Amino acid sequence: MVLLVPSVCLPSLRAEAAQDDPIVVSADHPRLFLRPARLRLLKRERERTSMRWQQFETLIAGNAPMPEPGFARALYYAISGNAEFAKSAIAWALGPSGTDLHQLSLVYDWCLPAMSETQQHDLAARMLKRMAETAADDSIPAVRSRVLAAAALFDEVPQIPQRELERTVNQWWKTKIVAPLLAGRDVIPRDDSYALMELLHALRDTTNLDLRESAAAFFKEFPIEHLMTYYPAAFPGAENEYYIGMEPKAVEPNTQVAALSRVADLAMVAFDVNAPETQVLQGWLMHDKFLLRSTLGSPYEFLWANPYQPGLSYYHVPLIYYNPEYGRLFMRSSWEDTAIWFGHFDGVMQLFSEGRVNMISAKQMAAPVSVGEAMVCFGQNGLKYQLSLNDEDAVFVVGLEPKQTYRVEVDDEEMFEAASDRAGILHLADVPRGKPVGVRLAKADPIGAATVTERSPHNL
Repeated sequence: MVLLVPSVCLPSLRAEAAQDDPIVVSADHPRLFLRPARLRLLKRERERTSMRWQQFETLIAGNAPMPEPGFARALYYAISGNAEFAKSAIAWALGPSGTDLHQLSLVYDWCLPAMSETQQHDLAARMLKRMAETAADDSIPAVRSRVLAAAALFDEVPQIPQRELERTVNQWWKTKIVAPLLAGRDVIPRDDSYALMELLHALRDTTNLDLRESAAAFFKEFPIEHLMTYYPAAFPGAENEYYIGMEPKAVEPNTQVAALSRVADLAMVAFDVNAPETQVLQGWLMHDKFLLRSTLGSPYEFLWANPYQPGLSYYHVPLIYYNPEYGRLFMRSSWEDTAIWFGHFDGVMQLFSEGRVNMISAKQMAAPVSVGEAMVCFGQNGLKYQLSLNDEDAVFVVGLEPKQTYRVEVDDEEMFEAASDRAGILHLADVPRGKPVGVRLAKADPIGAATVTERSPHNL
């Protein structure tokens, strides 16, 4: 079964209308991530001494060196009420190490009841200074941190935070994110997924704006693409096992990046618990051997995981994910750790098998490659293929010219035309199954202004 992603839709009129109104933060503190329902959940986790709470508490009580001490101690205070940890988080934020605006914002929001007026004023001044110093940085993590700071400080100095929030929503989001997405350019690096989810959570929780609405089709499939872009084999880390997300280059696994990739998944589920796309992601996440136990991952695992949220089995997800709008193709032979995985993304092709990532090119691959329910043919070494397909097999030709129309001849069938996408991928949907057939491709006239069309995706 192939999951074909539908065309990107136009921006939501409701979201556009909302962006014309002044952006106001009206939520009470804590307003960043620890909204009432999640705060109740996490306090119940403490009362029940869940394994996630035990892991987090062990690290904090044992004075383990935390990579993000302000965030970890402030979170512990918010759940336990132990003022000593608020004092420690505030001291860190006001000390020489307190330069990370992301953590400063969380300390301010979560530890506000434990601050003196002087501490509140000094921390606000430090945050405003960091906002000004990073104002030219338009990366997703930098914008995320300024949004968190603006939301946290809105009651203190509303003019500056309001300008930052309106600039983010009305300018940065529309021009740097939505416009490229609607033009078919994915401008969200996989490693920035968690920062993006924090930004979305912060804005929805404090201003009631859901920015996903302006690129609804992309964000609907975002959890599934994230799931399909993990290499199959689990990587044994020092504290727990990890799944490693795709990288454009074959590099050694980075467990810090892998931890934040899992945290991004958890935050996606928390953002939209009822969507089928996040429900299958929840089914993927709830395996104890992947529970984050490191000093970096444990606070995030405790903050975002909801083991009581029912999930659907990810075995319901089709093994083939094809998004012609962005020229992305991912497939795997099964959902087992021993599966073969193929990825075509960002101008590279990879084949993962036997625990290794292999960089491949259309020029090097002579014969078609079978990956579970799909056959991948390579277009730069001739356009003639001899195929023998099972009923489930999909056929993709990669390495073709982008946005080029091809005449397709199949033995004993009428000739038809099909178009490659922006990455030179051609999905052949009408190849006979159950018998050997020859397939031949030849260039036809360029597409010009025409767009690539695909059939509607199968529902999960």
